Amino acid sequence: MKRFQWLALAGLSAVLAFAVAGCGSSSSTDSTEAKISNSSAVGKQGIVKFEMATVGDPGNPSVGVIQTFGGPKGEFVDLPKGTGIYKKCSEAPKAPPECLTVGGVNYSYGIAKVPTTVSQYVTFLNTVDPNGKNPHDLYNDDMSPTVWPKYGSIRYSPEAGRSQHYAVAYPEWADKPFNWGDFRRSARFANSVSNGKVLSSTPSMSGGFKYVTYTVRLSPKTERGVYDLSNPATTRTGSTGFVLPSNDEWVKAAYYDPKHGGTDSYWAYPTGPFNPPHPSKLNPKNGNVINGSEQPLSTYNPHDPNSELITSGSPRGAAPTWCPSQAGPTCKKVFPADLPQGLDLPNSYMANVSTVGQTRTPSPWGTLDQGGNVVEILETLAPQPPGYNFLRNWRYYHGGVANAPAYQMEISAFGYNPGDQALERIYPWEGFRLAVIGTP
Repeated sequence: MKRFQWLALAGLSAVLAFAVAGCGSSSSTDSTEAKISNSSAVGKQGIVKFEMATVGDPGNPSVGVIQTFGGPKGEFVDLPKGTGIYKKCSEAPKAPPECLTVGGVNYSYGIAKVPTTVSQYVTFLNTVDPNGKNPHDLYNDDMSPTVWPKYGSIRYSPEAGRSQHYAVAYPEWADKPFNWGDFRRSARFANSVSNGKVLSSTPSMSGGFKYVTYTVRLSPKTERGVYDLSNPATTRTGSTGFVLPSNDEWVKAAYYDPKHGGTDSYWAYPTGPFNPPHPSKLNPKNGNVINGSEQPLSTYNPHDPNSELITSGSPRGAAPTWCPSQAGPTCKKVFPADLPQGLDLPNSYMANVSTVGQTRTPSPWGTLDQGGNVVEILETLAPQPPGYNFLRNWRYYHGGVANAPAYQMEISAFGYNPGDQALERIYPWEGFRLAVIGTP
């Protein structure tokens, strides 16, 4: 069976070259006033909360996985049967593609239970860009519900008062994952949190998992902190703070089973050791999951138009999708003018993200949504992928998206993207979650 990396979502396989060649920024022009209820109000005075799952068992073994992308010319490749998990890379089939050693972490750490939400990102925008000038491209027009009714989650108002220029587009978006991420945006978010003030940290237990909830007042300082944004190849600069997960941290939280289930203690999916989860079904007007009792569960598209790519035996059905009721009939008809020409737009953009946490299927450490919904940006630099002859600082991404089939949630499904040139202008399923190391 042919496997695709996450970039090759249904109907967009031609977009990769466009995406890595570069996407220009855009000014913010939507001046419509936000209509937000009290239930979806963003954090006041720059305050946000993060519930972090505690990931223990330091010094756990790593495993080898065969990457889905990385033939000698950068093509997608057929993978061996089974989970694609090997105790050591020396036991894996010989390259290409290469075997990647993942998952071993020799310290305890925390990782956000759910991805960063739209409301959290809006609080961040109003904190670090109080005058609405957007100097670091933290916002672009495609995030606007006017420009893209289906995926526009954040409204910009140039005439608004200080620290009020950005707002959740509609109440339904408040608890959805922020869907327009790239490495630069997520690293600046991490800097704002780490440079901020921890107001409280509260431990708790739920479902047999350990959590710590941090309440943080964000800092307006984004360019230096745990990441030095003057360095395109930046990685974390210290051993304490709120960070983007590394490749190993993210994989361990999603797939490593401290009870040693699965294959060599690793699950194939963040929702289970061997079999893909059921696809979520969404309320078409607000994106809430309506089949939460159907476990295991994840928000992904079981109906890949490239039907031969569907994992044998995986569940089939319609793509999970919704559009704010306020958008009306424009939802399926209005697309940004700057999308690449020649795309089959209705098929390329079938699915939408779901409210965080409502799929309810935990990873071995109690995180949610590490499979499906949004693909998540990782801190770790990736090697230059085969077949690309221009230098970039590539980053690993992981987790699948709402519009991708089940195999993109597998442990072997690593994606690559240049950290300096993002897919955000064409890919409304990119997000991130924070991790915490040391004691902030």
